[in-house]
Amino acid sequence: MRSHDDGFTMVEVLVSSLLTMVVMGAALGAFNTAVTLTDTTRIVSTTNQGMQAAMSLMVRDFIQTGQGIPKGGIPIPSGGAAQPIVRPGPALNFPAAWVTLPALAPGGSAGPTVLGVKTDVVSVVYADPTLALNQWPLAGISADGSTMTVDNRTSITGANGIKAGDLILFSNAVGNAMQLVTSVNGTQTVTFAGNDSMKLNQRTAPQGTIINIRSAPGLFPPTTATRVLMINYYIDANTDPNLPRLIRQVNDGPQLAIALGVENLQFSYDLVDGTTNPSNVETPPEANSPNQIRKANLYIAARSLDISLPTRQYIRNSMAEGVGLRSLSFVDRYR
Repeated sequence: MRSHDDGFTMVEVLVSSLLTMVVMGAALGAFNTAVTLTDTTRIVSTTNQGMQAAMSLMVRDFIQTGQGIPKGGIPIPSGGAAQPIVRPGPALNFPAAWVTLPALAPGGSAGPTVLGVKTDVVSVVYADPTLALNQWPLAGISADGSTMTVDNRTSITGANGIKAGDLILFSNAVGNAMQLVTSVNGTQTVTFAGNDSMKLNQRTAPQGTIINIRSAPGLFPPTTATRVLMINYYIDANTDPNLPRLIRQVNDGPQLAIALGVENLQFSYDLVDGTTNPSNVETPPEANSPNQIRKANLYIAARSLDISLPTRQYIRNSMAEGVGLRSLSFVDRYR
């Protein structure tokens, strides 16, 4: 019997191995490219979604700016030895020369420096629509303005009730004034102690205090109260210097990070004065006031939280938006 040596030659084995490695290399390359593209897409999408959410929140607050606020702004303590009121968050003083708080208070280059660029700060003010505090006049105000008693028909307790750190706007036939809540006593009495964090309860100041809206010493005419929201936007580069974050702070409340990795925050404004109408300015010129702002231009720039696999670097993007301020846009052109 003859035996047959069936099998592959060495050349055939080498050729088949080479072809197998080529196919596997191509498949692995395609898989690696797909993984890289998926990772890059995820990073870009996450970064853009964070910026979009932050921008949407800012736009919503800017649209409401000035609603329920007295025309020309809210009087603040001024004159004599009065101290400038404080902007919550970055603990910056509002300009000492201000006698009223405008509905939009710019803070050009008042924020921290990130990557060599000075960032901006802004504060917008509007009445809180979630608490009908001004539905009835107050039941009483102490002679020195340090406490107020709310009408029993208005509940100020519960999750949406008045709490320490809230801002209360007082309005009557004499004028307007604003104070910072320091405590709530019982169910209907609210206290405004001196030496508050924002310096709003300076009742010894010559102008702009609740004492100035009394009709007679120790007497107040029928007065309504409105809870006011002061929304402050700024970059926090101190909590984690490697990961700056965009902060939204309401009144003197907690700092809420609404976006991470935000490296730049800039605002510019268009004003209407009937003459030069300055546009795209960081701070209203000396001849103008923040009450003439009619449009705000918002700009944020952020980096990704993760490093991109192909470049081994962070991915950066920016977003800009223009907002017409509805409550500040009506101008009397008839003289």
